[in-house]
Formats: sequence, structure tokens, C-alpha cells
Amino acid sequence: MEKIVECIPNFSEGRRRWVVDAIVEAIKSVEGIKMLDVEMDWDHNRSVISFVGNPEAVVEAAFRGAQKAVELIDLNKHKGEHPRMGAVDVIPFVPVRGVTMDECIELANKLAKRIADELKMPVYLYEEAARVPERKDLANIRKGEFEGLREAIKTDPSRKPDYGPCEVHPTAGAVAVGARKPLIAFNVNLGTQDIKVARRIARRVRFRSGGLYGVKALGFEIKEKNCVQVSMNLIDYQKTPVWLAYENVKLLAERYGVPVIESEIVGLIPVDAVRDIVKFYLKANDFKSEQILEMKMMGLGETIEEIFNKVASSKPTPGGGGVSALSYGMGMALLSMVCGLTLKKKKYKDREKYLKPILDSARKEVYRALELFDEDSEAFKLMMRVMREGGDVEGAILKAIEVPMEVMKGSLKGVEWAEEVAKWGFEGAITDVGCANLQFKSAYEGAKYNVLINLKSLENKEKRGEIKEELKKMDEGFYNKARVVEEKIWEGLRDE
Repeated sequence: MEKIVECIPNFSEGRRRWVVDAIVEAIKSVEGIKMLDVEMDWDHNRSVISFVGNPEAVVEAAFRGAQKAVELIDLNKHKGEHPRMGAVDVIPFVPVRGVTMDECIELANKLAKRIADELKMPVYLYEEAARVPERKDLANIRKGEFEGLREAIKTDPSRKPDYGPCEVHPTAGAVAVGARKPLIAFNVNLGTQDIKVARRIARRVRFRSGGLYGVKALGFEIKEKNCVQVSMNLIDYQKTPVWLAYENVKLLAERYGVPVIESEIVGLIPVDAVRDIVKFYLKANDFKSEQILEMKMMGLGETIEEIFNKVASSKPTPGGGGVSALSYGMGMALLSMVCGLTLKKKKYKDREKYLKPILDSARKEVYRALELFDEDSEAFKLMMRVMREGGDVEGAILKAIEVPMEVMKGSLKGVEWAEEVAKWGFEGAITDVGCANLQFKSAYEGAKYNVLINLKSLENKEKRGEIKEELKKMDEGFYNKARVVEEKIWEGLRDE
């Protein structure tokens, strides 16, 4: 299983776009990194950048981002609402897939040592990477901020860094590097300019003051909006969900005669946290994350490796029918790629009328193929259940035929589109069209196997005859089209 780690460094710059862009480019310069989100906040004068990748790439990208921040940010000139002690203020590693928290702690130590050695900055380990209990809480490390730490690090033994010199970098300060679970940065803006109200509410909701579990909170002035803010980090959103934090702030604000005017989520939020919000406010007790359209369409939560493992298991599903559906989806995905690649080229602009409709439709078929992958398994399970427990056996058999028939019809549509794409698509991608054609052929014949095996169990002879006649017509159309596409591919491959 591929190892994936998320890193969410916070930088003390939220006003100069060019500086943040330079940091982002430094991070993106590492191969294997995927940028997820960039958030800039003017009042806090802070940016939060989220990216993922394999452990080695993430550590390298985090270092390059820190290096660029040290080069471009001078804390002596920095002012903002958010507490800070470093140009790159905090760098957490979060395990995403195939990685343990212990491995993230190792990554934190690896990066901390490199920052200390090469950038000459003091580095503190926090959260799960902390070596002493007091440093699990970032607030204890950041106490006094850049200005206060400048003297304390030299005289107070408890402020000695885990790595690096016992003096702050003259312009870049110090940095905290750690490992933690996913957190949600959640802010609530109040309809008042009285900072005391925000600070009192923050004190009441934060965990260390006896408030909500896993909540860190501060009160800030948001001058740009003429209001104050209760800014929270929800360290464990499963124990203290977003809605609970919001309702507590709202209740306390009402006691001070102050309205909530808006809230904001900074950076990314886990889909399960969104589910909990929907369940609470809509009283949708049975709502599941899988009901979110984009999750279903994109197949989020199931990687290719996980799908392979499901197919490779000893369970009867997913089987050949599901794999045929995936082949059909792969064919559509390849056609989408060739259409998109062609339309990006200015000299092929006149081909848009031929390829754009195919591009739009083929993308939708990819999502349908993912649905059919699941539907094939469900149809098989239904048939097994009714045969075991009784019920409409004929109906279950017809359902088990219906799904692969749709794959066959989709594959027929695919080879028809492949003929057009082979004709109008970018010539350098002709073999990709050929591969799509082969995927459709595999999908068509694999699905046909499933239709025929289930057709043998159907007792309704009239219905069986209708389906056989439909298969005969489809075969003629499919193989004629597939052959035309194949000839077109080989024509494009001949050595002049």
C-alpha cells in the first residue's frame, strides 16, 4: 500500500501574495507532492498550506517551504492577530494512509534536525512528537511569541529547543514541528467590536480552561470586518464536533447580548465532520458520508489498490461482471483524456464541435461505470439471497442480466465514440484510442459472459428469446465498429 502523509505548515505571512506564491512554488517543486489547499488571512497575517505525498517527498517539500519562508519573511516587521514565533511557525505531519503516528513522529524529528542544521533555527517538537508533556500543547511552546522567546530561550532551561541553537533566528525566529491527528480550524465571528467578549467566550470553550474536549480557542479582533472572532482548533472533531463548538459559542454570545454574524472553516475538513453537521442540523440521523454525490461519483475512500484487493479476495463479489464495468470505465476515461488533450491544442480548435460532446458524455460514463461496479455485486447478492430464502427468483435473475447488459450497451457506445476520436483526435494519442477500444472489447465480452450464464437460469422462454435476439443485434453493431476502430489505429501506426 502506498504511504501518504499530509503536511499543513503555517507561515507568518497572509498579506503579500507574492511571498506566499513563492513558498507554494518551493513546495510544489518536489516531485510526488499534491497541493490540496492554500489559505491566506489578512487580519491574522498568516497562511495555511496543505499538501500530501509519500513520506520522503513531504519532508523535502516541507523543508523547501521553510527555507523559502526564512528567506522572505522578517518577523521584526511582522504584525498580525495570530500568535507566532517563526516565519514558518508550525509544521505538523498527519498520517493519511499506510502510515502510523510513530512514523510521522520520525518524520517530524528528521525535518526538525535538518531545519536546525541547515537553517540555523531552534526547533521544538509538539503534539504527539513532544518529548516532554508540557510541549504537547503548542501554546506552551509559543508563549511570549517571537519577541518574548528571544530572551527566554537563552535564560530559561524549560525553553531549550529540542534541536538547534539556544537563540532565535534573527529574522525567522523558531519553529514547532510535530505529528498529530487531523484537526479542524474553525472560526466564529461575532457582531461586536468588544475584544473582551471574544476572549471570555474563548476561555469558556477551550479545553485547558475547563471547556470542550480537544478545543483550543483564542479571541481576536478582525479589523477588516469590524468585528471580533473566536478562533478555534478542534483537535478531536469526533469527540467535539463542529456543531457542538458552534452551538457553545453561539449560546455564550447570546448571554453577552451579541449575535453570531458568520463562521468559517480554514483549510480542509474531513467529510465525516460534514456528515455530523448535516445529521445534527437536519436531524438526518441515518445520513452517511457515502450519500454525498461527489464521494460516490469519484469513488473516494476506495483506492485502485483497495479495489484490486477486493477483486482478489476469496469472496465471489466483485467478480467478472464488476471487472467488466471497470474496463468499460477505463475505456471512457481514455477517450476523455484524448479529447481533452486534443482540445488543449490551439491548432485543433476547429475540432471542438466533434470532440467536446464526446468529452462531456464520456466523463459521465466513467462515473456510471463505478456505479455499475457496485451494482453488479449487489445484483449477485440479491440473486443468491432469493434463491436461499425464497422470493422473486426470476426478477433477481433479470436484474443480474440487466447490469452487464448496460455495460455491453455502454461499450457499444464507446466504440462508436472511439471511431470519432480516432478520426479527429490528436494523432500522437492514436494508441490511447486503441487501448480504449481494447478496454471496450474486454468489457463487452466479459459482460456478455455474465449475461449468458444468468440467462441459462431464466425459466421465461419468451423473455430469454428476446434477450438472445437483442444480443445478436448488439454483437453485429459492436464488432463491426470495433473492427473499424482497430483498422484506423493500425493505419496510424504504419511506417510510411
